[in-house]
Amino acid sequence: MKSDILTIKKFHEGLTNKVFSAREALAEFYKIIDAKDGEIGAYLSTDRDASQTQAEEIDRMVNRGEKLSALAGIPLAIKDNIMVKGQPCTASSKLLEKYKAIYDATVIKKLRSEGSIFIGKTNMDEFAMGSSTETSAFKITKNPRDLTKVPGGSSGGSAAAVAGGMAVAALGSDTGGSIREPADFCGIVGLKPTYGAVSRYGLIPMSSSLDQIGPLTNTVEDAAIVFRAIAGEDPRDSTSASVIYGEELTNPKVEHMREMTIGLPKEYFISGIDKGVQANIAAVIADFKGLRVRFKEISLPHTKYALSTYYIIMAAEASSNLARLEGIRYARVPEAENAVDLMDRYVKNRSHGFGAEVKRRIILGTFVLSSGHYDAYYAKAQKVRALIRRDFDEAFKDVDVILTPVSPTPPFKIGEKMNNPLTMYLSDIFTMTANLAGLPALAMPPNFQLIGKPFHEADILGLGQYFERIRR
Repeated sequence: MKSDILTIKKFHEGLTNKVFSAREALAEFYKIIDAKDGEIGAYLSTDRDASQTQAEEIDRMVNRGEKLSALAGIPLAIKDNIMVKGQPCTASSKLLEKYKAIYDATVIKKLRSEGSIFIGKTNMDEFAMGSSTETSAFKITKNPRDLTKVPGGSSGGSAAAVAGGMAVAALGSDTGGSIREPADFCGIVGLKPTYGAVSRYGLIPMSSSLDQIGPLTNTVEDAAIVFRAIAGEDPRDSTSASVIYGEELTNPKVEHMREMTIGLPKEYFISGIDKGVQANIAAVIADFKGLRVRFKEISLPHTKYALSTYYIIMAAEASSNLARLEGIRYARVPEAENAVDLMDRYVKNRSHGFGAEVKRRIILGTFVLSSGHYDAYYAKAQKVRALIRRDFDEAFKDVDVILTPVSPTPPFKIGEKMNNPLTMYLSDIFTMTANLAGLPALAMPPNFQLIGKPFHEADILGLGQYFERIRR
């Protein structure tokens, strides 16, 4: 971790010690956005009036000597598929171009109660369908580390905002790696929580059994702070779990970390991985061994079926979820104004409102759910998903955490994979299994991922913080 990075803890100390005010900090972040984001393209919109009002209230609390939460005054960027009342929520699609949220997502309500400030909404792959943030209907986001490269997807705007110093932290969503891959490509930290650990209420759904909201941050400790704030049961989300996370998330015990065994799945260390990624993973393993952490080779035998299983289930659920967007209730596209009847309006709205990648997945999803194909594809994929989950259950009998690469390659050039969808889909090959099995997974520099047991975020966050400290 670089010592000059503004972490949540450093921001909190500066704010409470009156080194700066929340208004001054917010103004500085907007100054950075104005200077850099024209080139990077992380944000789709900002809400300067509302964030200014939030900052003024935090400053009044400081002046009154009130105790502030760790997240009070923290400028956050929010992926544009998460509802923030009064702000646009487009999911980077023409079909929702003019839509503004009429309520706060549960995660936003929780962060608002902590005093967090929402700078704006970030660019993403349209309806979270993509691995490069190139399928957005509005702009292409560039990687702040190298403007010729993609930032990853689909939460590329959130990752770019944090990596580019345009937010202290951000929220993204992860369906098959959409938090972890952008974090990896942009050199920051991304956490996909256990399925059900964080409410999905107020998230525009892509694949309801896979989606999960999580943080993108500069450090693992920051990810732990944000996660603890947004986690918890929500009566508006029937899939949310009543799990309470305590201080172990941000205060891991060294002795507990040293008692852990890390599993190395042989199916994830294969030929075809970039040599630089391989070298980084080898160095990470060596560092952990230097800390007396034990390793054990394990097998996850059904990994070879994960890619096809994921794309069948994800596309089927996406097709079902996007059926509600007919271009009548939320937004209309200009090309539909000359429709001759209602059906023609539906067809024109969806034809012109959805981008090519979204159409591709809707078509695939509709096909695998159709009569005559349901049993051959969707039902079979669900059976394989159960086997993948069982592989992890068996592995976790012998190990506490599993270590893998995040992506088989470093960030690729903008435009390099857009004409070859299958190559693009392979970017998620190491991340999607955690979604299929509903497991927590943490991506952090350099290029590695820690996968934990269900609701054992403390294990992966603890190991991550332990590793960060020795790498400083």
